[in-house]
Amino acid sequence: MKVLITGATGLVGKAIVAECHKQNMTVHYLTTSKEKIKQQDNFKGFYWNPTKKEIDIACLDGVEVIINLAGASISNRWTAAYKNVILNSRLDTLRLIKDTLTKENHVVKHVISASAIGIYPDSLTNYYDEETTAISASFLGQVVDKWEDMTDTFVELDVLVSKVRIGLVLDREEGALPQIVKPVKFGAGAAFGSGNQWQSWIHIADLASIFMYVLNNKIEGITNGVAPNPVTNSELTKAVASVLNKPLFLPNIPKSFMKLILGDMHILLFESQRVSSKKIEEAGFQFQFVNINPALQDLLV
Repeated sequence: MKVLITGATGLVGKAIVAECHKQNMTVHYLTTSKEKIKQQDNFKGFYWNPTKKEIDIACLDGVEVIINLAGASISNRWTAAYKNVILNSRLDTLRLIKDTLTKENHVVKHVISASAIGIYPDSLTNYYDEETTAISASFLGQVVDKWEDMTDTFVELDVLVSKVRIGLVLDREEGALPQIVKPVKFGAGAAFGSGNQWQSWIHIADLASIFMYVLNNKIEGITNGVAPNPVTNSELTKAVASVLNKPLFLPNIPKSFMKLILGDMHILLFESQRVSSKKIEEAGFQFQFVNINPALQDLLV
């Protein structure tokens, strides 16, 4: 099988590419950087520029599945201008793919797009599954809502549409975990706010496997990409300190302080979403990392 991946050189993309190659799939990938284009037997790069609506249509040759991971990082400061970048980078990429599929002959049967659990409202008590219809009023909630709406338009092309709502991805070298680890290593670790906010996390290996499971089993609609056992921010901080054998003695970091430093982006640390993985489990998926401590042992030891 041949798969086209956008965002293939990012954290999640690299893990999915590795899984595709394990399953003897050929990967085509789109990149805005001509220096990142490789031409190997099972890994071929193609140039695109969604802002200018440019795309090398050869990327679709023989492709049956598209995995869309493209979108600007949410880890940069959220100025008004950058908020537009976050939203438009997600919508423009999907729009260009859809317009290209509409105009060109292709054999694409399935589109799988990344999404995010940020669509769920902030709550310390709710437990969210894929049937939840409530949408967060936050900036991220609105972005994910529009992102998913754009993904849903692919049904007009008679292709299967899947969305994977990604939680807090834990990886050894990239993403949130190295940032959590850094202060803990120096004895300066502390939870944020009350520490009671839920963190629906997932090990990078399990997330890549979920994308492949959705692909191979043609799972339609929304799938939560989270591990079965969410933890609170305090529990996560304590678990990291425990695995690293470091003490935690500082008081929790106040929300007002982080808002001063990060601006609107501080909600990434304080919003609480307790999210269920029941749908993918009931479909037969088996997690490698169900609990936080073994996941951290694997990544940090």
